[in-house]
Amino acid sequence: MRLIILGMFFIFMQLACSPTSVPQAIGTLERDRVTFTATSNEIIRELPVIEGSIVEAGQVLVRLDAKNQQAILANAIAKKAKATAFLLKLTNGERVEDIASAQAKVAQANAQFVEAQKNYRRQVELIARKLVSQSDLDSALASRDKALASLNSTKEEFSKLTAGSRIEDIEQAKAELAASQAEVVLQTQKLDELTIVATRDGILDNLPYNLGERVALNSVVAVMLANSVPYARVYVPAPHRIHFIPGLKVTVHVDGVEQTLVGTVRWVSHEASFTPYYALTENERARLMYLAEVDLEDSAATFPSGIPAQVDLIINNSTGD
Repeated sequence: MRLIILGMFFIFMQLACSPTSVPQAIGTLERDRVTFTATSNEIIRELPVIEGSIVEAGQVLVRLDAKNQQAILANAIAKKAKATAFLLKLTNGERVEDIASAQAKVAQANAQFVEAQKNYRRQVELIARKLVSQSDLDSALASRDKALASLNSTKEEFSKLTAGSRIEDIEQAKAELAASQAEVVLQTQKLDELTIVATRDGILDNLPYNLGERVALNSVVAVMLANSVPYARVYVPAPHRIHFIPGLKVTVHVDGVEQTLVGTVRWVSHEASFTPYYALTENERARLMYLAEVDLEDSAATFPSGIPAQVDLIINNSTGD
């Protein structure tokens, strides 16, 4: 009996003299959250994937009503076609038929001028013989001048048709075409954005809206969790911050997992905050904490997000490469 009492006393003495428990940074396992927002105030027409499903990059998550945007895109395409046709008209020149018509008008005006010129000369001869009055000569002169003006006008129109468009007009038409092409690209992009697709592999975590609801502009319509190895997001007490730096190798404990993991600190906040409620202890309620993220091994890929995790704060002065 005496030996048992002495043995128990020895054990209690060892426990009393043993060092305190290892200080830890407390937090949870997390994955990157990918949120998708609505780019237009439209109605949800399709939700092809249910919450909790595993999705791949490019898979459709939400479809919004696209009728209004399709009409806007059709209008932009029509304006582009109009600008294209106008530029072709300027660069290709006038039709052969229009040029031939202008040439015929020049020939007609030239014939009228020749006739008016001959009539004027006859009136000059007759006025010299005093067979006609001065008014007849004046009328013949006016007819000749009118025919000459008409001839010059038709020649200028013919020259205009055969000379082609002005450089300034062509450059303006090119600018209008470029603007219409950019508008088509923009409206096409807006139409594509009404179909929300996964941008990476992961798990569809949340669909805040139901089928048939109208969403507000810039509201979150889908939330994904990246399908990758989770990381530990923990709060480091201020006294341990000086040694807790990116690249540091640390020991990570995950609730429900007996084996410890090796993690690598990838980021530590430069701004301190007070201890979150779930990390409060009697001695740490007034301490400042620094949020940190610790990458885990590939063996943690199957661990769910939100599981409590702890990181040992005993530093061995070992850092990553």
